[in-house]
Amino acid sequence: MKTLSLLALIPLTAALAVAHAQQPPASQVGPNPDLPKPERGLLPDMVIAKPAQWGDKLPTVPEGYTIKAIATDLKIPRQTLLLPNGDILVAEGRGGNAGKLKPKDVIAGIIKARGTSPVKGGNRLTLLRDPEGDGTYEASVFADNLNAPYGLAVIDNAIYVANQDALVRFTYQPGQTKASGPPETVTLLPSELNHHWTKAMTASADGQYLYVGIGSNSNITERGMAVEADRAMIWRINAQTGEHKPYATGLRNPTALTIQPGTDQLWAVVNERDEIGPDLVPDYLTSVKEGAFYGWPYSYWGQHVDDRVRPQDPAKVAAAIAPDYSLGAHVAALGVDFSTDTMGAKFANGAFVGEHGSWNRKDPVGYKVVFVPFQDGRPSGPPVDFVSGFRDDDGTTRGRPVGVTVDPKGALIVADDLSNTIWRITPTQAGGAR
Repeated sequence: MKTLSLLALIPLTAALAVAHAQQPPASQVGPNPDLPKPERGLLPDMVIAKPAQWGDKLPTVPEGYTIKAIATDLKIPRQTLLLPNGDILVAEGRGGNAGKLKPKDVIAGIIKARGTSPVKGGNRLTLLRDPEGDGTYEASVFADNLNAPYGLAVIDNAIYVANQDALVRFTYQPGQTKASGPPETVTLLPSELNHHWTKAMTASADGQYLYVGIGSNSNITERGMAVEADRAMIWRINAQTGEHKPYATGLRNPTALTIQPGTDQLWAVVNERDEIGPDLVPDYLTSVKEGAFYGWPYSYWGQHVDDRVRPQDPAKVAAAIAPDYSLGAHVAALGVDFSTDTMGAKFANGAFVGEHGSWNRKDPVGYKVVFVPFQDGRPSGPPVDFVSGFRDDDGTTRGRPVGVTVDPKGALIVADDLSNTIWRITPTQAGGAR
């Protein structure tokens, strides 16, 4: 009877999907966010996307920039990789196989699914090529029969792919349009349950290592700590041998990784925990320190204790460090990349972040790509909308951004896994690209 009564809430809860995406409260964005008291309840407010076609509409970009769809009808595009010759590789797929723990999880799953694409994940890599150099791309399948590919990297003559269960490697020569054979397994990745299945990845500046983000197997250890072994952390993997070790821990779900240009500094965006209120806990952008512990599951934003976790570990809480920059609670940051001068003076120094959008707030947030300005190598101001218009005031939603990749020749590539589109945003002459 309890399950039936909860299921009866679905039409009522889903009917709330009439709000447009807003900015997170200003006090909750930046290096020192305001953290309210936790709120607990049976179910959070659930306001989800109402999918619709783009038709003749386009996302909104700043004056002086243009946006164009360079690939459509894909199969759940997640992350993109710029290859040395200018080709773009797209990882397509949908993973995860964790069962639902409680009736409320079943309800949340049903409601959340209404705001996603019904297309079956492609489990493939698609290659996009602009043969004439005029911004018109041709698509072909580079490799298929993969297992929910997500993270991508290229080192010398190899393309690395982080599937949901393994890091694999394809031999590659610039200009190649199709894999010459099946990939070689570099190392297995934690894949039991895969509550958080995405495996974000980037290569170190010298190409010796690959960093792979591995999310937790629960929101906040509801499945017990045994299934969290080797999870909620970033691995550092030797690209040649597959030897690996934890690089940083306590990161609930590191969904995108990148290296800051001119340095060997790793940065990540991380999705934080749910179910303690609409303004907790902030998703964040942070530099990642080797050996550091970022709190999950025992605490958040440094040493703010999460009382739901039992038993607690005071020593771990005392060791937890705070992230660098709050993006706001539940924006669902899934992409990050640093900009270059070619993107125009206003957007030259900083990082682009793809925000997939919230599902558990009365006032939705995210559903956009934001630019976080940097100064002296650190975030230095509030985020600026760079690509928006994915969601209308009535909740109608035409797209949801995921991965973002900067082409140093002067373009931002954005993967949209609701409309199954790859967008390309470029400065016009009026945009004043340097």
